[in-house]
Amino acid sequence: MKGPFPEIQGGGSLLLAWQVRTKRILVVGGGEVAAGRIVNILNADAKVTVVSPRAGLNDEVAYRVDQKQVDYIDRKFEPADLDGVDMVLTAVDDIEASTQIYKLCQEKRIPANIADVPPECDFYFGSVHRDGPLQIMVSTNGNGPKLANIVRRQIAASLPYNIGAAVQRVGMLRRKLRKVAPLPEEGPKRMQWMSKVCEQWTLDELCEMTEEDMEALLGFYKPGTVPSLETVRLGEPDGAYDGPFLI
Repeated sequence: MKGPFPEIQGGGSLLLAWQVRTKRILVVGGGEVAAGRIVNILNADAKVTVVSPRAGLNDEVAYRVDQKQVDYIDRKFEPADLDGVDMVLTAVDDIEASTQIYKLCQEKRIPANIADVPPECDFYFGSVHRDGPLQIMVSTNGNGPKLANIVRRQIAASLPYNIGAAVQRVGMLRRKLRKVAPLPEEGPKRMQWMSKVCEQWTLDELCEMTEEDMEALLGFYKPGTVPSLETVRLGEPDGAYDGPFLI
């Protein structure tokens, strides 16, 4: 009998946006896979250390090293490299060596991803679409990375061209709203009001919204109403507009 709540589907992963800003991440290896990992974690503002003999670096990783975008150790991995590390990513062709690194990480309780060995991964990398602050990840739980890439491209192609800019403007409005209504008990009302704004304004309107528009729109927060952009630009403060609101 089907219940009133979502059915449990085991075998998945918990998809999270992992904040690694200023965390120390060790990348073992310097080939193509390592290059992709390095880009992802540098984009997340992590501190990256690469361990690999110079001869094993591809052009992209060598560029990151030469530009001082990463710290670099020119040799093979040693257990002492795990000291002070928050996360480990291995991208080498030696499965036995990768397994040993994973076991050391388990002992030290350091989350690790062993490329091409799903059973020895505490987390997986998905295929990611990035548009400013917007990030969309597609994961196949290690079953088909290439397929994840194909699905990600199809999703990205279906998105409005200005979605990233709209997200950016909404984020700015949210930060301003928190200054207007900073108390914790205002949380539910803030969320409900922001939801109305996102649902009732088009993406083009959200992109077009200026800081002046935001300040005027915030005047409608107290009565909990969301007028149109046109109404906001009429300059009616503090919900004084007496025409029809979009509720």
